Order: sequence, then C-alpha cells, then structure tokens
Amino acid sequence: MHRSAPRLTRILACAAVPVMLVVAGCSSDSDSKDSGSDGGSSTSSETSSPGGEQSPPALEPAKYAKLPEPCKALASKTVEELVPKVKNKSGTAGTSNDTGARGSCSWNGLEDKGVKGSNYRWLDVSFQRFESESGIGSGEDRAGDAYKKEVAAVRATEKAESVNSSPASGVGEEATAVSYGLTKSGEDFKYATIVARTGNVVVTVGYNGTGFAGAKNPDPSQLMKDAVTAAKEAVASVAKANQVS
Repeated sequence: MHRSAPRLTRILACAAVPVMLVVAGCSSDSDSKDSGSDGGSSTSSETSSPGGEQSPPALEPAKYAKLPEPCKALASKTVEELVPKVKNKSGTAGTSNDTGARGSCSWNGLEDKGVKGSNYRWLDVSFQRFESESGIGSGEDRAGDAYKKEVAAVRATEKAESVNSSPASGVGEEATAVSYGLTKSGEDFKYATIVARTGNVVVTVGYNGTGFAGAKNPDPSQLMKDAVTAAKEAVASVAKANQVS
C-alpha cells in the first residue's frame, strides 16, 4: 500500500491538468523510459518535412505585346465603303490613358441623296489588351473574361429592341454578333456589333445607321455582313502589329 501511494498521488495530479500536459508528462513509468528514443525520431521527421507551400506555376506570357493604331486598323477602302461621304477618313481617335492596353477610333458620314433623303452611318473599333499577371491570371484568360462581359454589356444596351446574338465564325478565336434596333431623336437606328477575342486582346466593332427624310433604313443583314468584314480586318491588324520585322 505504501509503495503505491506516490503513484496514486501522481495520477490524481495529472487528472487536474490540461490534456496536452497529460500527454507530455503523465505517462506511465515504462512509457517515460521509451519516450527518449521515440521523441528523437519524431523531431527528426518534422525537421526533414517541407516547411513551406509550393509556389504556383509560372504563367504563360501574353500572346500579343502591343496593339495596332486604332485609326489604322481598317483599310481606307473599307471605311469609305461602309461610311459613304465619311467626314474624316483618318478617323477620330478615342481618349486613352494607356494606349498599350486600350484604344479606339470612329468614323461617321452622311450621304445626301437629295429628294430621296440621306443615309447616315457610324463605324467604330476598339481594342483591349491584357497582360499575364501572377495572382490574377493569364492574358488569354483575362481577355476571355472581358470578352464575355463585353458581349453581355452590348446585349444589355439601354432601350435596345429586338436584340439578337449568335456566334460569328471566322473572326478571331471566339466572336459574337449582336444586332438590335434603337430609336434616337425620333429616328430608327439599326445596330450591328461584333465582339471578338484573339489571344489576349478583345476587339469590338460597332456599325450602325439610319435613313433620314424618307431614305430607307439599312438592311440589318447587310449591316451585320459589313460589320463582320470590318471585324476580320481589325482582328488581323492585331497580329500584324506584333509581327517581328
């Protein structure tokens, strides 16, 4: 009885301390003797295990490093065919605080046909380029997200009527054609927009028009056909701007 008293006292004391301390200091006599060799091997295995997380894989560089000059993205012949009596053949460049990442240009013209009325046309092209950035994504993935947002924005044009969209084949790596009508200042305008992605660049071409003073409104199917032609040129200009001479 006297021999077991110290052991009983120690067990009762251990019952009053936290579990972590029980594991560390309240084992049996035989466990204490064996813990020396086990503890040494445990420490050794912990120090040999990897201490940090693996770094993420490097992102693939963006396909295109620069954008074309927006007002030179379309051939003069194309502009004159789509915008009769164009006011400024050189186009009007949009403002941009980073021409390496975004840029745009527009043209417009009014063809006066006398007693038959007048035909108005507007054409614009815009570019958005994305770099590959760690923690954000590759240039292509970022452009893909921007492409989807741009299509959604065009489809959601305020007060647009009879909105239709469909894939536009043969334009970049992916493209969507969106058509709709819009009434402005009492006139019915027809719109054709192509949103395309080529590599890490999003290209948007907008083409619209109306007939004034009795002139017929543009045929929506022809308007879209012309917009596709312009979009193909704009997409091709991106690759051309990045050719190594």
